[in-house]
Amino acid sequence: MKIAAVILAAGQGTRMKSALPKVLQQLGGRPLVQYAAELAQAIGVAAPTFVVGHGMDAVQAAVGSAAQFVVQAEQLGTGHAALQAAALLRASAELVLIWYADMPLLRPETLHAVVAAQQANRGPLTILTATADDARGFGRVLRDPKRRVRAVVEEAHATRRQLAMRELNAGVYCARADWLWKELVRLPASPKGEYYLTDLVGVAVAQRRNVASVQLSATAELIGINTREHLAEAETALRLRINQHWMAAGVHLLDPASTYIEPGVQLAPDCVILPNTHLSGTTSVGAHSTIGPNSIVRDSVVGANCRIECSVIESAVVEEDVRIGPLRICARAHIWRAACTWAILARSRTPILARK
Repeated sequence: MKIAAVILAAGQGTRMKSALPKVLQQLGGRPLVQYAAELAQAIGVAAPTFVVGHGMDAVQAAVGSAAQFVVQAEQLGTGHAALQAAALLRASAELVLIWYADMPLLRPETLHAVVAAQQANRGPLTILTATADDARGFGRVLRDPKRRVRAVVEEAHATRRQLAMRELNAGVYCARADWLWKELVRLPASPKGEYYLTDLVGVAVAQRRNVASVQLSATAELIGINTREHLAEAETALRLRINQHWMAAGVHLLDPASTYIEPGVQLAPDCVILPNTHLSGTTSVGAHSTIGPNSIVRDSVVGANCRIECSVIESAVVEEDVRIGPLRICARAHIWRAACTWAILARSRTPILARK
């Protein structure tokens, strides 16, 4: 079945207290919206459709030409946002996968599982759920005694009993395209005049049609970014994921909690990363090299068997068998104000202080 992806990226993110649109906030050195674009590519969707609104020009620039865009001019809810893609996608796919651009930790495997569940489902809709103690504002999934999904209730409209439930709607939907576009038009308005994707569950149940579900096993994927606190939480979860990946690949991290590696970095087996080290951008580090402690390497190539300590390396090429740092200031030294730069001779290991 051909799959279309609709990614909701129109929200203002007022709780971020920022001039930037929420989906342009940085996580791991890149905008949130780029994670959504890369996720779509990873599951085989060549041209995902982004629903944009607030700051749409900047959002489109961040995503680039590998996507298509539709505009939600009025903020009338998630159902209304998804409906904006109908004219563009109505005849282009059999299944439509919908998720939010502010969920950067979703994995390709998770979306594949949702799609597979819908392909096996005789009904029109599959949702992603998770069980968590911290509800974080997510809607609650209601089931009948036979464990069939019967409804999703938004937290703002939930009863006290429903609020105590711990199965949450994660905000990922896969639907049959013909059914989706027809039913989005018919969604009832909320008391605030908004239209919610969650109401699709009730629509399908009222039609006596099955709503399938897939449950998240890793709740870190559930993190949606609405506040600065959420962004910091996602940074911690992303750092853990990246560091675990590199340790499994043969990289030694002495203290993963104080090691910061961005997603675009490449590390060879048997290199060593010491505490308080930041590796960012397109940096690559060769085998048997040691970086840190207290070092920053950004957009640079570090060859094999190097030692970089207490240094900042930016947009540089460090050849093999090079030692850089640490810089030591001797007792009773006098430092005057001057415009200086350090040049490192890669083969001689000799630091040269040159005045501009």
